[in-house]
Amino acid sequence: MSLVNSSQVDCLIIGAGPAGLTAAIYLARYQRTIRIYDFGRSRASLIPTSHNYPAFPDGISGKDLLNRLKEQLSRYDIYVQSEQVTDLERGDSGFIVSTATAKIRANSVILATGVIDIEPKLPAIKDAIANGLLRHCPICDGYEVRNQKIAILGQGIKGLNEALFIRHYSPYIFLLTCGKLLRTGSKRKNAAEQAKIVVIEEPICRIELEKDKPSTIYFKEHPPLKVDTIYSALGYKMNNELGLRVGAKHSKGVLVVNDHQETSVAGLYAIGDVVSELNQICTAQGQAAMAATDIHNKLLSSK
Repeated sequence: MSLVNSSQVDCLIIGAGPAGLTAAIYLARYQRTIRIYDFGRSRASLIPTSHNYPAFPDGISGKDLLNRLKEQLSRYDIYVQSEQVTDLERGDSGFIVSTATAKIRANSVILATGVIDIEPKLPAIKDAIANGLLRHCPICDGYEVRNQKIAILGQGIKGLNEALFIRHYSPYIFLLTCGKLLRTGSKRKNAAEQAKIVVIEEPICRIELEKDKPSTIYFKEHPPLKVDTIYSALGYKMNNELGLRVGAKHSKGVLVVNDHQETSVAGLYAIGDVVSELNQICTAQGQAAMAATDIHNKLLSSK
């Protein structure tokens, strides 16, 4: 393994979703030396159409948005390195970032590593998401499914909260707990009953997804259920391992940051879904601007 550069880059960004790419664009325009690494797992790439991203009245797909951001970044001769970051260490001045082929020294690091959705066991899951047959974000597309029959795959308080949120868009809501008992406080259960949310606690045997047709959900004993839309609210895994490795504080897995997106470790920043439970592209990009500007200002003041 070789040391890529004996001199430090100003910032190394891990993750090339909307957050990481936006931070890279800002830092490039601040004339900072940067590297950006990505392992190709951005959940934004699976978005069929985002309808609440500003300036695109007809919506924009996740892949199209990412490609536009990469093209914008390329104007500054900066390109995403398609390689997984395997380790992060604190060095004498900054950090040492390791990949399978190199070690890079960086004055600061931005974690834009996101989350990994816990998916239901369905065949061709990526195709189902890409075709809008399985959805994850009612904030993003609840408006498009208003007044439809909607099933939510979810458990516990998270599943129930998702069902109550989506109830705003449609009176026909089914919460499917995949064989788990719905263990929540009586207040939330009463809210679900008042909202006339149908809770089915039986195990799901299979789900038949068909484009432009209602999906059919089969249970162990309950009659088959036909719905227009299915949301998965089974949770996600935080990609916070690199931050935790160098001692960054977290709250229930979410990395804790200050008003400038800096973690409890000086020089280590975190942006996007790994720090915010409001998993929105606009939020992530705002955080990217904050982090990049703080890094730039600190470099100015250190001269």
